[in-house]
Amino acid sequence: MKQKRKMPLQQAGFSLIEALIGIVLIAIAVLGLAQVFTLSVLNNLRAERMSNGSFLAQQQMELLRDLTQDELSFLSTNQSADLNGDGNPDITLDETLDLNADGRNDYRRVTNLQLGETTGSTTTWEVTVMVFSQEHILVPKTDLLQNPQAYRLRGRMDTVIAR
Repeated sequence: MKQKRKMPLQQAGFSLIEALIGIVLIAIAVLGLAQVFTLSVLNNLRAERMSNGSFLAQQQMELLRDLTQDELSFLSTNQSADLNGDGNPDITLDETLDLNADGRNDYRRVTNLQLGETTGSTTTWEVTVMVFSQEHILVPKTDLLQNPQAYRLRGRMDTVIAR
């Protein structure tokens, strides 16, 4: 009897090398997406800090615009003012702020209020409000005012108030 040789059947499926190449390609795609996701989270955090900084600068500016001439004069020579007479300062020119009440200061708001010109019965004050993130809470105020961009300024507003 003749023995029949068995012919190898064609095998279906993937080889080990093909599977490894597929896994590597998927891993590269996932890592690229993870990097884009991380970058977008960092950009969102930066945008949030800048938005909060602008809001805090605007808030201080509105408070200063509501002051009388006597209150502005007092505040331009002092660092804080008690407007309602309760013994606590209602407005401060250099303050740390805890926005989310977690016990950690989130921002530092520095206000530079200088007496400008007096013509007739009108007096002007030049006002600059700058907001910095928490990393710069301990930096001296003079350093922040001289070179704000070196300390990652988060918000800034300049105006002139006349009374």
